[in-house]
Amino acid sequence: MKKFNIQKQDLVHTDIKFMRKKQHFAKKQAFIFLAVLVFNAAAAPFCVFALDLKDVNSKLSDVFGSFSDSNEGTTVFRSLNIPTGGRSESLGTAITGLCDDITFFDYNPAGSAVLSNSEIAFFHNSWIADSAMETLEGSLRFNNLGMGLQLKCFYVPFTEYNLFGDKLAGSYYSETSLAFNMAYNFLAGYNFKGIAAGYTVRASWRNMPDYADNQTDKIKSGSGLEQSALGFMADFGLLVRFNFLKNFSSLEPNFNFGLALNNLGLAFTGFSKNFELDDSLPTRISAGFSYRLFKNLLFTAEFRQPVNLMNFSSSQKFSFASGAEINVTAFFDFEAGFMLSGGNPRFSIGSQFDIKGIKMNVNYTLDLTTSFNPVNHISLAARLLLGDRGRSQIRTMVYEKYTEGIELYSKGDRQNIQKAIEKWTEAKNMSSSIGIKFDPAIEAITAAQDLLNVHDQIKNFGFLK
Repeated sequence: MKKFNIQKQDLVHTDIKFMRKKQHFAKKQAFIFLAVLVFNAAAAPFCVFALDLKDVNSKLSDVFGSFSDSNEGTTVFRSLNIPTGGRSESLGTAITGLCDDITFFDYNPAGSAVLSNSEIAFFHNSWIADSAMETLEGSLRFNNLGMGLQLKCFYVPFTEYNLFGDKLAGSYYSETSLAFNMAYNFLAGYNFKGIAAGYTVRASWRNMPDYADNQTDKIKSGSGLEQSALGFMADFGLLVRFNFLKNFSSLEPNFNFGLALNNLGLAFTGFSKNFELDDSLPTRISAGFSYRLFKNLLFTAEFRQPVNLMNFSSSQKFSFASGAEINVTAFFDFEAGFMLSGGNPRFSIGSQFDIKGIKMNVNYTLDLTTSFNPVNHISLAARLLLGDRGRSQIRTMVYEKYTEGIELYSKGDRQNIQKAIEKWTEAKNMSSSIGIKFDPAIEAITAAQDLLNVHDQIKNFGFLK
């Protein structure tokens, strides 16, 4: 009977734990649902209002008129400048100095070496008219080595009509890119987080569908191929992370600084007849930073200078982007961003929430940059976190060994100090196995060995007396 009662109590406790877990998950779902409603309620007035914002757009154009750029649109593969969407666009695309998730791909290739988790992500960005951007990305990190793949496609319906309004051709204009990334974090340690350097190589294909002859209304075979293009380019980036005026406890640094050179390469066109160089790619130099002022508050900012490799005098003017993120709860974040490129700005808001290891992001952008008329963009993102290959578990064991060493060292006698050194050596070696120099253990070992040397000197001095 006693055994039965114990088993019954265990079952009751299990049921209570299950019910609490179920209630917690229900509260989490309710909070996310409420947050999405609030987000939609906040965005809805802008969505409706943006349909008729000519006066506002005119006033903004007057304010930012000095930033108007006559060289806008002089480069090819413009889809390389279209955000994939999600959190990066919510932060105004100011990501070069942040790079803490898989959205690093289009901004700073050094990011893959410092990601906390391996990730797989899908992005959908509804752009102007019926155009859209679809992106699939994946990343892996092996200690200080990171790598990743990206496939993205921008497409817009292409329909041709003759003078009488008859449909002659219907297809899609598209720009598709495949990219491979690799990065390494050098000098990674506990105090200084290292200098990450990386590169991304990318091949892009512009597909122009065949079009009709104006005289005969017949499709001209190979006409689209003549205007299609193939581009080869590379990105290079650096990322430095450290603590700066940090007023909260966290293992992660609160300040990042990044530099990047994007889309350095050439494009070729005229495959069916006259093979030749295409216009310049949208090459740019970017510098940015991110600063976590408080544990739940993040700021990002970025400066970009486009470079026309075919004609430097035709390079566009600089652009600026910034963003802010508030971590409302452990599973819900809110972002806002701003970008100025040319004479018209772009405003973004978004939210990110976590559901069982999947991070979802919803973004709304009021875009006065891409079009003369205000345009609403909605983008969605889903990121699947695949874990950190045991790094966090090893890091926990490192801190446990280090703490055990401190407890032994505090006892003060020679035997326990030697045992402390052994614990700290284990911590140092374990940390090295994941590519991190554990400075506290190294400093503690040096201090303990110096103390033992002093003990030996005092002991020898006593014998001499």
